[in-house]
Amino acid sequence: MSLTTAPLEQTFRGQVVRPEHPDYDALRRVFNGMIDRRPAIIARCTSVDDVVAALDYARTNELVVSIRAGGHGVTGDAVCDGGVCIDLRPMNRVHVDPEGRVAVVEGGANWGEFDAAAQEHGLAVTGGRVPDTGVGGLTLGSGSGWLERKLGLTCDSLLAVELVTASGDVLVASETERPDLFWGVRGGGGNFGIVTKFSFRLHPVGPTVVGGMLLHPGFRAREVTRLFRDFMADAPEDVGAGLAYISAPDAPFVPEFARGMPMVGIIVCYAGPPDQADAVLQPLRAFGPPIQDFVGPMPYPAVQKLLEPGSQHGKENYWKADFLADLPDEAIDILVEHTQRVPSTLSQTVLMPLGGAIARVPEDAMAFGQRSAAWNLHILSMWEDPADAERQVTWTRELHAAMRPYATGGAYLNFIGNEGNARVRAAFGDEKYARLVALKRRYDPHNVFHLNQNIPPEG
Repeated sequence: MSLTTAPLEQTFRGQVVRPEHPDYDALRRVFNGMIDRRPAIIARCTSVDDVVAALDYARTNELVVSIRAGGHGVTGDAVCDGGVCIDLRPMNRVHVDPEGRVAVVEGGANWGEFDAAAQEHGLAVTGGRVPDTGVGGLTLGSGSGWLERKLGLTCDSLLAVELVTASGDVLVASETERPDLFWGVRGGGGNFGIVTKFSFRLHPVGPTVVGGMLLHPGFRAREVTRLFRDFMADAPEDVGAGLAYISAPDAPFVPEFARGMPMVGIIVCYAGPPDQADAVLQPLRAFGPPIQDFVGPMPYPAVQKLLEPGSQHGKENYWKADFLADLPDEAIDILVEHTQRVPSTLSQTVLMPLGGAIARVPEDAMAFGQRSAAWNLHILSMWEDPADAERQVTWTRELHAAMRPYATGGAYLNFIGNEGNARVRAAFGDEKYARLVALKRRYDPHNVFHLNQNIPPEG
């Protein structure tokens, strides 16, 4: 079908990019190199009016719609084949009110942009662990980050959203205005509309925190994991952390014989009183000792960049995730055994402790659930050669299956691929899922917004 974009361009103030445009290929690429989709047009929006116009154009021409904010998700749902990719990235303004401790953030901003603006005033919200993660996708999927044990999930600090519905209406949702919709967008993903603006409650953080990484050799993986588990059981909520089974990088601080070999890294973000940091973190830093201790005072945005070197755009990616109810020694043995034989040195398996402020929010306060889970497990398989896909996927599935006896049955949806409706339903539980289906029927009865962890209106 030959499409004319003239009707759209009459009212559209942004940029309409078609396949013949020199920037088309760069604009359609997403983080996961396994995704290669070709939208009919990419609508680079500069305002909510542009979003409405692009959506109306797609509806008039009966075209599938995808929404792009960051494009960091493994599913690649930010782009579509043959349809309209509504690209919010030009809408990336961040306005901070330091006196009121409120930030108003456009839907295309990423966490690097958000953190830079908020940290000018020593303020923050729990945000993505890689700077180019989109604010939109992370927040709507609930939002995990280094500050979650101290401040709760990203959606726990959300005050309101401006949203374009499938019919083109522009609505505001908050605790006092359309509270049913506000309940749903906090964890229910992009199922109910295109969020063009977020309002957040900000919290004092930094500007200097104590953060960094501790590196241990792979042969000490069991001891290090048990130490980390036991330490986090009693750690103050000011401690945000993660344990990563990785491979030693090709870097000067790593002996040549150890490069590419299994290692264990502990990432730390201590956002409490600076004079207490040494005493609080001493059990972690004294153990071993580690091969390298990179922990020390640093700007909070620097902590947010710690995982950036391992988050390489364009590589092949296949992810699995689960919330874990517990982490007994038997589960640690499974993790260590599998990660010691990981096929790709680019892959990571990450354990993130939960609890704290996350668990204090009532389970039914918003769409996101699973607040009593103890751990968030994320298996990120990453490799370069497409011919290695079968081996990489098989390893990932085997590790995920081996860990299922310790899982809650739900998962952090931002960390998984397209695993089907049963997986999405399990993440919410039957009661919440039924409520979300009712919201979907009201705000998107024809499932226009289905390129996501989808909640179909028919349930």
